[in-house]
Amino acid sequence: MRRRSIICAACGSDLLSRPAAGSWASGQAYEEYIGRWSRKVATEFVRWLALPPGLAWADVGCGTGALAATILAMCEPASIHGIDASEALVSEARQRLEAPHARFETGDATHLPWDSGTRDVTVSGLVLNFVRDHDAMAREMVRVTRPGGRVAAYVWDYAGGMQLIRHFWDAARAVSPDPAQLDQAEHFPVCQPGPLQALFERAGLKAVTVRPIDIPTIFRDFDDYWNPFLGKTGPAPAYVASLGDEARERIRLYLEARLAPAEGAPIELTARAWAVQGTV
Repeated sequence: MRRRSIICAACGSDLLSRPAAGSWASGQAYEEYIGRWSRKVATEFVRWLALPPGLAWADVGCGTGALAATILAMCEPASIHGIDASEALVSEARQRLEAPHARFETGDATHLPWDSGTRDVTVSGLVLNFVRDHDAMAREMVRVTRPGGRVAAYVWDYAGGMQLIRHFWDAARAVSPDPAQLDQAEHFPVCQPGPLQALFERAGLKAVTVRPIDIPTIFRDFDDYWNPFLGKTGPAPAYVASLGDEARERIRLYLEARLAPAEGAPIELTARAWAVQGTV
């Protein structure tokens, strides 16, 4: 299989040293694939931070605005500025969140456009693992946050806790050996508690803590589970798009046999994210 590019959702770089992560070019496809679940994680994440109202927030890798929307709903921020490399996702965030104190722009997560010490809280949801230089992103998040402020992030546990994606890669491996080169669990080691804590401590943060966030991911039926994998947005959907019809159908049939519930019953899975926070 030929090597493909990875288009990073946060920094826009081509991560040539990793397997194809796909294009993040469709806000609607992202919502159907991951956005609807990331909003549930965002609620638990913001609740865990337990911060007072009236703060200036930054959202690095804001995507379609799932985390920003939660902050607006729960935290009464003085302002929230989001940044993402994908113009399509930023456009979606702007349409969804028209609050006067919310602003979204395109940019690089490893070279943030904001002055040092100008944010009370800097957060990132489901992005850190897609950036080539994790340390550079963490340092930038610390740089733009004032002394005493909070820096926090969360990422999916691709090794097993993110069941909807884990089942997919297991099926792909069963059908073809090629997915061993693409499996997110193999290539995103930062998506575990130990590496996350070490990353934030290297960035100079104090009182670093890590916790799991588990949410239910309930699909109406098998089509509700499978169809988002046809949207080409994200690593697994991008892999599906690269396949021929026969290989794609073999994966679908394998998953349907493994996951399809009794007629009329939903597919009930769970998703785990790892969250980390520290103080500047």
